[in-house]
Amino acid sequence: MPALRIPVLLLFGPTASGKTEFLEKLFIEVDPFCQAEVVSADSMQVYRGMDIGTAKPLADLFTRLPHHLIDIRNPDEQFNAGDFVRLADEACEDIIRRGKLPVVSGGTGFYLRNFVLGLPETPSSDPYVRKALESELRSRGATALMEELASCDPISAARIHSNDTYRLRRALEVFRSSGRPLSSYSPIGAARGNRDRYRFLILGLERSRDDVYRRVNKRCALMFRQGLREEVALLHAAGYGPGDPGMKAIGYREFFVEKSPGVWGISADVEGVQALVARNSRRYAKRQLTFFSSIPELNWISAYGDPVGEIRRELERFLFESLI
Repeated sequence: MPALRIPVLLLFGPTASGKTEFLEKLFIEVDPFCQAEVVSADSMQVYRGMDIGTAKPLADLFTRLPHHLIDIRNPDEQFNAGDFVRLADEACEDIIRRGKLPVVSGGTGFYLRNFVLGLPETPSSDPYVRKALESELRSRGATALMEELASCDPISAARIHSNDTYRLRRALEVFRSSGRPLSSYSPIGAARGNRDRYRFLILGLERSRDDVYRRVNKRCALMFRQGLREEVALLHAAGYGPGDPGMKAIGYREFFVEKSPGVWGISADVEGVQALVARNSRRYAKRQLTFFSSIPELNWISAYGDPVGEIRRELERFLFESLI
């Protein structure tokens, strides 16, 4: 008998769409018909100390509905799609082994897509080439590296902003290590075979764009009332700055102002920063909606009416079919 594939619910939506609220209702409040644990697909909730700005669930929810991949990195540590897929695989296997349903939920579409389709077939990181590029970035600057990338991989250069130094260095690292441009590698690589261990139910929460924007503005205002500026100030006092991966998140990067060359501080213009965070969050939500359409076998669930009941019916059917 072939081994049964692991059933996984993927529930996602743009920022402020209400994913956590629906999960809480589905698996805690409304007579849950199965036990579940959540694997967070949020690229910034992995960072410790970044609670308000990333809208992490309240601590008491974790005891009632366990979450994975939250608070596992410091803000100065990198975390990428490869890390997510590897750790999410481990978490899903552990959850199903304990007789619970893995639920992968979040708003980082790139993570979700790679989890479903597999990681790109690119070379593993080369520490020597990576160190050389880090040194060149400091000495030559991002503009010079971008010019080099444009000459050897114009497709990748067109996709990467010069301020995104992590992706810029990675694209050059791939070319220098393999002699092939990053854009020549298939977006779905050898890891696709590992995806066959899963059976996915992929649901997206659908709201009107105006409603999403309204909810984004409301959440942003709440974050500032909860003390977002104080949270960023504490992180800055702990030694974290705008160059650290965590501090590049929306809700954090907007606070940093350069007081003098190379010396960064926290803006005192709270109202101006709040408006900027809200604007950037709305733009991010728009990009999320566009990216989600690239995830295959996606079913949209309207957030209006009875979304919990509809999700429950879809999930019951899905779990029944998983046993056949």
